[in-house]
Amino acid sequence: MKNKLFTALYCICLVLFMLTFAIGLPIYCRFLYYIQIKTLGLEQATGWSYGMIKQAYDEVLNFCTLPWVNEFSAGQLKFSESGASHFADCKVLFNLNLGVLLSSGAVLLALIILQRFKKLEILSFGRHKAYFWSGIIAVALPVLLIIIIAIAGFDNSFQAFHAIFFPGKDNWVFSASKDEIIRVMPQQFFMNCAIIIAVGLIAFASALIAADLIIKYKAKGKGGVEEAK
Repeated sequence: MKNKLFTALYCICLVLFMLTFAIGLPIYCRFLYYIQIKTLGLEQATGWSYGMIKQAYDEVLNFCTLPWVNEFSAGQLKFSESGASHFADCKVLFNLNLGVLLSSGAVLLALIILQRFKKLEILSFGRHKAYFWSGIIAVALPVLLIIIIAIAGFDNSFQAFHAIFFPGKDNWVFSASKDEIIRVMPQQFFMNCAIIIAVGLIAFASALIAADLIIKYKAKGKGGVEEAK
C-alpha cells in the first residue's frame, strides 16, 4: 500500500512538473517573443522600433516574474491603472506556476533518490513504468485542449480562460489607446503561446513514453538472445 501511494504521488508530481515546465516556456524563454516581433510584423503595425517593443515586453515580464519587482512599467508605452492591476494578477499566477514547478520537481527528486537507495519502490503498471502513464496523461491534456478550442473557437476559449483564472474581473479587456502594451501582444501572440505550451508538453511526455518503450524493447530483445543461448 505504501509503495502504491508513493507511486501515485510520483505520477501526479511528474504530470504537474511537465505541465508547469511547458507553461514556463513562453514565460521564461523570452527569445520566443523576440522572434515574434519580426514574424508578426509588430514594428510595422505599431510604428515602434524593435528596441522599444523589446524594452516594454522585458519590463512587463520582469514585473510578472521577479518577486522583487513591485512596480509595474512598460518601457515607453502608456498603461492604465486597470491594465497594471491585470498584470499584478498575472504575477500571482506566474509565481504559482513557478512554485508548483519547483515543489513538484523537489518531490520527484526526493522520490527518485529514495528509490535509488531502496527506501521505496515506484511501481510499474501493465508492464510499463510509472512515468509512461504520466506521459500518457500529459499528452492527453493538450489534445483535449485542442479539441475544446476547435469546437468553441479561440476567442470563446480565450474568454473562458480569463473567466476561470480571473473570476469576476474585466481588467484583462484592454484599451489599445490606454494600455499600449496590448498592441505588441496581439491575439496571434497568445495563440502562439498556447501552441508552444502544447508542443512543449507533448514533446516532454513523448520523450518519457519513448524511453519506456525503448527500454522495454531492449529488455525483450536481450531476453530473446539469452533464451537462444
